[in-house]
Amino acid sequence: MALKDIQEQIHISVCRGCHGGCAVRLFVKDGRLVKVKPHPGSPFNRGQMCIKGLKITEMMYHPDRLLTPLKRKGNRGSGEWTVMDWDTALDEIAERIEAIRKKLGPEAIALGQGTGRHHFMHVIRFANSLGTPNWYEPGLANCLLPRITVSQLTYGGYVTADYYGSVLPKTIIFWGHNPVITGPDGELAFPVKRALKSGSFGIAVDPRRCETAKRCGMWLPIRPGTDAALALAMIHVIIEEGLYDKAFVEKWTIGFDELKAHAKACTPGWAAEITWLEPGQIVAAARRYALDRPSVIEWGVSIEHTPNSLQTVRAVALLRGLTGNLDVPGSDILGMNILRPYPTLKEHLPRGMIQKRIGADQFKLLGGFKALLPSAHIPGVLKAMHSGDPYPIKGLLNFGSNPLVTVAGAKEVHRALMSLDLLVVCDMFMTPTAALADYVLPASFWPEVNQIVEMPYVAENAVFAQKKVVQTGRCRQDEDIMIDLAKRLSLPGCDKLFEDILSERIAPLGIDFTALKERFMVFPPHTYRKYEPNGFRTPSKKVELYSKSLERMGYDPLPVYREPPESPVQTPDLAREFPYVLTTGGRRIEYFHSDGRQIPSLRKKRPDPVAEMHPKLADRHGIRNGDWIYVRSPRGEIKMKAVVTEDIRDHVVNIDHGWWFPEKKGSDFGMWESNANLLTSNEPPYDPAFGTYQLRGLLCGVRKVDVDDRTKKII
Repeated sequence: MALKDIQEQIHISVCRGCHGGCAVRLFVKDGRLVKVKPHPGSPFNRGQMCIKGLKITEMMYHPDRLLTPLKRKGNRGSGEWTVMDWDTALDEIAERIEAIRKKLGPEAIALGQGTGRHHFMHVIRFANSLGTPNWYEPGLANCLLPRITVSQLTYGGYVTADYYGSVLPKTIIFWGHNPVITGPDGELAFPVKRALKSGSFGIAVDPRRCETAKRCGMWLPIRPGTDAALALAMIHVIIEEGLYDKAFVEKWTIGFDELKAHAKACTPGWAAEITWLEPGQIVAAARRYALDRPSVIEWGVSIEHTPNSLQTVRAVALLRGLTGNLDVPGSDILGMNILRPYPTLKEHLPRGMIQKRIGADQFKLLGGFKALLPSAHIPGVLKAMHSGDPYPIKGLLNFGSNPLVTVAGAKEVHRALMSLDLLVVCDMFMTPTAALADYVLPASFWPEVNQIVEMPYVAENAVFAQKKVVQTGRCRQDEDIMIDLAKRLSLPGCDKLFEDILSERIAPLGIDFTALKERFMVFPPHTYRKYEPNGFRTPSKKVELYSKSLERMGYDPLPVYREPPESPVQTPDLAREFPYVLTTGGRRIEYFHSDGRQIPSLRKKRPDPVAEMHPKLADRHGIRNGDWIYVRSPRGEIKMKAVVTEDIRDHVVNIDHGWWFPEKKGSDFGMWESNANLLTSNEPPYDPAFGTYQLRGLLCGVRKVDVDDRTKKII
């Protein structure tokens, strides 16, 4: 067929190869997706997309893709499977769910899912209708939830950088964020690149001179885990030098005097000793952000990766309020919230179940009454699986997640999964986690899915239609699987059609899902200064520099710095054996967390897991660029390929996240070799509000591998 004929079957949709949301054109021939190209009609990706999206057909039609339901017939992890039809598989799963529910209560069944997936909110709906309070998403306590919650507490809504109006930011701080590679939640690489190219001045707060940092005019190579100290010192400079927006602070904030007194001792010199930065760097960054406005802060997941998560995010958030960089053109803008909330059926969660949610009593902003997305605490869920404390969890339904690779403390995760009576995994490929399941269900990929995509997430300034255009094998959309299970279990809401749910969400726009698919996108003009008529959506109607809400919950009302529990300062004896600071969240544009390692074109570009280190560090151990090395922590040891570079500060080691080897034989797929989460721990201390555990700023050592033995298991 000629290209002209192929073009007659073009569908406009949204890429979900990560949770970025690039507008795409899907070319379909004879019911098969043959090509993907970026669509120029979106202000978010501007006719561009990354290599993951361009190589979607390789993933869709990969020979290892799961195409039919499977049931385990050997021992757990044996790799022996029986092919099933959907009705039989769902009948059996529903029967086993009901047996656990009747014997132990619905709380004995947990639901897990991956980050940023299209079915995120429907997992919550299914959990509530099932009656279990124990759903989780691996990054929730460690990714985005603290930023969302702090934004709500401080300014009454989530914020996003304004790259889309007539005024671009003059200054952008990329704080623990590398959007040129990760492009999350609508804050895509392409508007960032455009802004920097158009003259925005970039400041990168990152121990690595990452891809985004290389485009910036200033690089602050901070010691991992010390971001709160830097933010407090910047607050100190802005207040003491009178750089704050006096009119905005006087009219629209509360707690300024308390914050001023609180930050008095947080001098640049104080912070420099903690962060390994120079005092002059801290002062220069604070002045640039405060004076060269409008300014934005692109904050990333790394500021949420210590047990001081709440206070770190609070410290960074207050910079916006002090400088008036809120909801004005070119600043961090409050969301329009153009959609109705997802109907999660929280009213159907049985009475008393909130109190039974694992971690709810301890971590109020993760699982308690005040939580925005009340979820269970993963370390507690794992403990309940293998020990029965505080009560047994015997079933797990896992949608689009690979926790053996992506959750801290991989050995603990493995022990917990092996203790279950029922493990159901819905995924596109056989993964180390799926290989342990009782049932593996083949999930649809994003060109096979109907959904709506709000951009950016939480802020909801625009909405896009994601359209099903092809069908592969007997794969099914996760939401449809949950709906069919709900029908078999006679759960509340099971009679609701999925597209009706989508239509209800977009009803305020005056259209239904069918109409949105025709229009593809609704992007209303942004309304700035939304706080002026009635104030901010906080109890005081102002930006709360001093948070009485946090104080009432027993948390610090003003941000404080706390040293990470494992660090050169806090644990000096341990640092003698493990002298370097480890950061474990390295992302690569070819992969999305643990996805994509089996795709030939992606793997060719990024074949091996890498550990980045400074030449001075490498020289101490006789390591050269390209050598295989062991990276070890007090919890384990993994094998990585050394990248020796000036673009990381000395005494810091950065390792890739999400590695396993789909090409390796055996049910573990080499997950014990280079898995970053063999070096992490989900043990306390935890952030008192969110239950966050330490994933960065940990201690490590390195040593060269004398002989490259890629088959060795390190456990």
